[in-house]
Amino acid sequence: MPVRVLMSGAAQAAAGESIARVFAGRPHAFVSPGADADLAFVSRDVTGLSTKHVVLPETQRFYDALLSAPSLRWVHVHSAGADRPVYCELLQRGIRLSTSSGANAEVVVQTALAGILALTRRLPQLMEAQRRHEWAPLIGAALPRDLAGQTALVVGWGPIGQGIAALLRALGVGVAVARSSDAPAGADIETARYEEIDRLLPRADWLILACPLSPRTTSLIDAARIGLLPPGAHVVNVARGAVLDEAALIAALASGRIAGAHLDAFAHEPLAADSPLWGAANVIVTPHSAGHSDGNEERVRAAFLANLRRWLAGDALLHEVDAISSP
Repeated sequence: MPVRVLMSGAAQAAAGESIARVFAGRPHAFVSPGADADLAFVSRDVTGLSTKHVVLPETQRFYDALLSAPSLRWVHVHSAGADRPVYCELLQRGIRLSTSSGANAEVVVQTALAGILALTRRLPQLMEAQRRHEWAPLIGAALPRDLAGQTALVVGWGPIGQGIAALLRALGVGVAVARSSDAPAGADIETARYEEIDRLLPRADWLILACPLSPRTTSLIDAARIGLLPPGAHVVNVARGAVLDEAALIAALASGRIAGAHLDAFAHEPLAADSPLWGAANVIVTPHSAGHSDGNEERVRAAFLANLRRWLAGDALLHEVDAISSP
């Protein structure tokens, strides 16, 4: 009986020969949605423009195939996160699930830094002045603070959090870290568990969310914790929308207590057209695309192939999701 692999036609065309080399003569067959499968690869083209809240028909067809395959034992996904409802259902069925964690980390780090620099240098306001054909130098009340000497609280200490922290420290920014454990993030980096974040928030000029979504991080930054940030702080979210109380942040931005935000993830996606975030002068909105680049497909494919070798050999999978810690 060949090992049946469920994947999109595009993914098969791109990776079919590489997959065959991994199987090394062992019988295998590629199957389409509707057929039973032993393993599946959810590539970026499968999810397309679907979000965890709005699933388009072609994506739903693939999800239904995953949920209805009686022999399915393992699914590898293109994303670093596995918080979509379909993945939670698979985990509840006992199906193994692995992610492509780290494949887009460098790109997300670059996006977060771009947002920080843009807010620091008040590029949203300058671009708005450009659209008005208005000469509006950053002087007087518009004079920005130096970034060097400020403090960033990085929430999450995976490849993304570590990458952001390294670049900020190179720019003279002090870094504190909230993470899943209280193990020190560095010899001179103040570190706290997620549950102890309150003691770090009052000194955070920048709150940077780069953590996975889990029961411990869902609603981690609520209205009370936003209130602990110092006046004039900024918020950057390249994690998940459910980590942050969006309504409380909108209120803090409108009052001026929070000076600005770069948001790539939202409570509901796509972000509603009538959300006040779209028109806020001190907010950069990006459509959950912080990690998108033309090199991701190859890196994700490499992650899948590495795990395929492990799965066939009976070894532990890389970046396997723990059902207990999934949202």
